[in-house]
Amino acid sequence: MTRLPWGLRGVITAVAALLTVTAASATARAVPEPRAPGDFVALSAVDPTIIQEIRYFTPHDFVGARVDGYRQPMCVLTRPAAQALHRAQRELLRKGYTLKVYDCYRPQRAVDHFVRWARDLDDQAMKGEFYPRVDKTRLFDDGYIAAKSGHSRGSTMDLTIVRLPVRPTHPYVPGQPLVPCYAPQDERFPDNSVDMGTGFDCFDTLAHTLDPRIQGRQRANRLLLKSTLENLGFVNLAEEWWHFTYQPEPYPDTYFDFPVSQASLTGRN
Repeated sequence: MTRLPWGLRGVITAVAALLTVTAASATARAVPEPRAPGDFVALSAVDPTIIQEIRYFTPHDFVGARVDGYRQPMCVLTRPAAQALHRAQRELLRKGYTLKVYDCYRPQRAVDHFVRWARDLDDQAMKGEFYPRVDKTRLFDDGYIAAKSGHSRGSTMDLTIVRLPVRPTHPYVPGQPLVPCYAPQDERFPDNSVDMGTGFDCFDTLAHTLDPRIQGRQRANRLLLKSTLENLGFVNLAEEWWHFTYQPEPYPDTYFDFPVSQASLTGRN
């Protein structure tokens, strides 16, 4: 066995020690992902019949990309909210409809992503569909973007109604021509939802639930969704026909940041 010179052995020992310290430091810096409290559930475990089209997992949203924190296309809610949604679904199924959720629990990192996007005035790739009549400099002042969202508390969801039998939704192709979200239903992005007068996430006053310009079948569809949910303890956000919060909220003052994924729901204390 060949012995290394003392000087070289010293250098090797020092390098090994440095690598050990660096690895230990990296391990110490690695912070485990937050997990959901035990009373958060996957909606599919409570009611697998509710359609899930989680838009922020896809590039078909006002950002134009998958949003931070959406690891899987799934709806996560507090158990009371999910159970109340199940009761609403049973009522609608008897009338020939089904619910479809676009978004449920939303981690704070996703909200932070929205804020960064809103401040980047050069990024207006999706303006033609989601905010054609709103100057991007107005998104904060007009209330379309905020630093906190009720979705992060776990009992708020964005949803619509689909008539049975369910027709598939035409897939979004990035780069395709954009049509204003308030265009007639046969012109705007094809969604298998009933006609609500605008598409989901439409930054426009026409999306206000009771906007007087929305009449006829469109208004009836909005009122069907609103009355069904409100009779079961949900409260609608007046500026968004799709936005509902189940009350009382288990976490009225807590904004969570665990990722939207099955892993966030497993291995919890």
